[in-house]
Amino acid sequence: MEPIKVHNGKTVALMNNNIDTDQIIPKVFLKRIEKTGFGAFVFDEWRFLKNGDPNPDFPLNDADRQEATILVTGDNFGCGSSREHAAWALKDYRFRVIIAGSYSDIFYMNSLKNGLLLIELPQEQRDVLAQLPADETIQIDLPNQVVRTSAAEYPFAIDPTWKHKLENGIDDITETMAYADQIDAYEAKWDNIYA
Repeated sequence: MEPIKVHNGKTVALMNNNIDTDQIIPKVFLKRIEKTGFGAFVFDEWRFLKNGDPNPDFPLNDADRQEATILVTGDNFGCGSSREHAAWALKDYRFRVIIAGSYSDIFYMNSLKNGLLLIELPQEQRDVLAQLPADETIQIDLPNQVVRTSAAEYPFAIDPTWKHKLENGIDDITETMAYADQIDAYEAKWDNIYA
């Protein structure tokens, strides 16, 4: 998992509340077995018109927002089903950070485990971020837990365990492999018993 310490990026705003995982990645695209390739289908039903053309009214299709790596959004983001594909799709699309008012619990955990930094900020601060010019870069400073714009700083909270994992790129497999010696010793003990 790629570590996140200080991320400098541009924003795109999708200020709807209650965006569910089926809107993030429609179920018709859940046939892949890899974690990659889902970014092309993120928000598919909103990003594209029925004829397949990009929807000119959808924020992610704005020509000035094509470099955005930070999604600013509404409350209860990632609600609905527990599909981990939603986190895979957002990350594969190019997002590293999502700033919302709140998240569904399962989506929140899936995202953290896949290296997405999820930040909760109040409505008035997200409204300011949603209005930033397309060419403005903001800074997400995870060690100091602050979102910095050219005009303001917004502190955010994060569980210390997840902060450590994100800063150091530690996923579940990496964490387990830190105990490889103990695991090998345990397996060797049982191999000897049943040999």
